[in-house]
Amino acid sequence: MSIQPRADYREDRGERDSGFEKVKIPFNNLKTNTLKVCKNEQTFAEISNHFDNGSGVGVFHGRARLGCGLQALYSMRQTKTQIDRELQMADHNHAQFNAAMFLAQAGLGRKVVQVKPKHPFFSQGEPADCIYYLQSGRAKLTVISKEGKEATIALLAAGDFVGEESLAGTPGLRLATATAIVPCTALKIERAEMVRVLHQEHTFSDLFLKFLLARGMRMQADLVDQLFNSSEKRLARILLLMAEFGKPDNLDGGKDHPPGSTNHAETLIPKISQEALAEMIGTTRSRVSFFMNRFRKLGFIDYNGGIKVHKSLLNVVLHD
Repeated sequence: MSIQPRADYREDRGERDSGFEKVKIPFNNLKTNTLKVCKNEQTFAEISNHFDNGSGVGVFHGRARLGCGLQALYSMRQTKTQIDRELQMADHNHAQFNAAMFLAQAGLGRKVVQVKPKHPFFSQGEPADCIYYLQSGRAKLTVISKEGKEATIALLAAGDFVGEESLAGTPGLRLATATAIVPCTALKIERAEMVRVLHQEHTFSDLFLKFLLARGMRMQADLVDQLFNSSEKRLARILLLMAEFGKPDNLDGGKDHPPGSTNHAETLIPKISQEALAEMIGTTRSRVSFFMNRFRKLGFIDYNGGIKVHKSLLNVVLHD
């Protein structure tokens, strides 16, 4: 920043010839701020930019009473500092937002948590003040009646959000309990941070909207399954969903994929008790045991600890 004497101001503007200095501050390589700093405390200093025949000089008009001597110089330096700070903030705001990075790492208003099997992320009736993004593992969403009867309303896998009721206009209480089925890693996002990102980052709000639509369609399909399908079909569907056969990557049976790919004609799902399966489909444990043995004899599944689901189990769901 250079300061040069300026003695060519006109008397008819009430400006003293030797009372001003000219300062030029580069602005974004295109704009130039011309500050006329008055050494006389009783005079207003005018800060102005004007177009110079298409030279790329920005326009800004303002007036400020500046002190004399060192106070004026300090004000000029503060102005340049403010400009630099605004430029840095603009560069930061215009940087492309990475949704995957945001959901993978801890940061302001969010942290990574580990949840053990059979432990809750949150419980029904607790304050809804945050939302979780499941990075790995499996979980279930359940509701409990006043009589103590439990019903599973959703199964959760990596890539799912849970606790979205916390984003309601008036936060209330949790409507369900989210419990880990296997060891889970999740990103806990505070309500204020989630709302901020949804408002400011359209790529993230698009991603979240797609999730909500998919969740709504899934819950509608679950209701239809519960109302119209037999317990045998409901069990087969639950096993396929837990094996993630509903995802496009798992529908091709692993054909034409390199070794090490996650696409296979059979998928191992976490160990789960028959009691838990019975709760999910709304039947008794004895019926689940009967159907599981039947599926194994027909070659649809194998289980010894974990359950290995074969693609052929789709035949139970797709055909009567």
